[in-house]
Amino acid sequence: MDVEVEEEQERIPFSQRREWADVCPVPQEDGPNPVVPIDYTDDFRETMDYFRAVYLADERSPRALQLTEETIFLNPGNYTVWQFRRLILETLNVDLREELRFIEQITRDNSKNYQIWHHRRWVAEKLGTQVTNKELEFTREIFSKDAKNYHAWSHRQWVLLALGGWEDELSYCDELLEDDIFNNSAWNQRYFVVSKSPVLGGLEAMRDSEVAFTIKAILLRPENESPWRYLRGLYKNNVKSLASDPRVASVCLDVLADKRDSVHALNMVLDLLCHCYQPSNELKNAIDALYSEIPNPSSDSGLAARVCWVLQRVDPMRANYWEWRKNTIPSQA
Repeated sequence: MDVEVEEEQERIPFSQRREWADVCPVPQEDGPNPVVPIDYTDDFRETMDYFRAVYLADERSPRALQLTEETIFLNPGNYTVWQFRRLILETLNVDLREELRFIEQITRDNSKNYQIWHHRRWVAEKLGTQVTNKELEFTREIFSKDAKNYHAWSHRQWVLLALGGWEDELSYCDELLEDDIFNNSAWNQRYFVVSKSPVLGGLEAMRDSEVAFTIKAILLRPENESPWRYLRGLYKNNVKSLASDPRVASVCLDVLADKRDSVHALNMVLDLLCHCYQPSNELKNAIDALYSEIPNPSSDSGLAARVCWVLQRVDPMRANYWEWRKNTIPSQA
């Protein structure tokens, strides 16, 4: 049954359907004195009463499958109904491509429902690589309405790992970031692709070009935290390797020249200094200039400590954190 058609039609109660005349509905048992009884609609109560009847009888028939569809339409989050539907689908050997169409109808109005995405994964796993492109396209459709839908991103990553389809995924990330450079989900997906894709050669092979891509993104919008974090991720949080790349310190200097209170740039400089980075005279002068604007600073502060002083001023909400960082600076910094 098409759910959209069902919604438009006037519902016929199960008690008036001849095909259900042999079924005795099972009411919900809330005990003699329920504390907060739920005020279900009559349609919902009756549908669930009939579902309980077929569920307790373990009836895996076409009418039971139809019943689960109507029940899901009323409550798409009912785990038991979805699980029973899977048992029926397997028993009846239903064409699961039809099941995907049913799920699409439900998902469009319930795109953040975990049970729906879990069921879709189950169906896609059964169908295999014949639905790879369909699954990737469906998540694209969801992202066009909600670019940060966690369930859809999780499903897309599962599809790539289990069914393939990596070839155009980095280009898709480019497309998303071109549309919205602040899309942290797209940055996360980019890292997933660069580090997991079997067609790109792995993180080390992609690092040089990805650092260049990320630096361009940082210079475009320095206040965007995502590319700064992505830059760290490209080195798997190995800050010593990060510090050895001259482009990292250079982009920090470029940002600070234009945006003197950039917390992200200052934080990156602090990380570099704490891991044996030897700063250029230009960077030292830039930090000293900012430090000189602080009232009553400590006169014997090293460069890393001076960065912390500056961060306490430009990021007062986390002043205590920067004070803690200052107290943990290695002696050589």
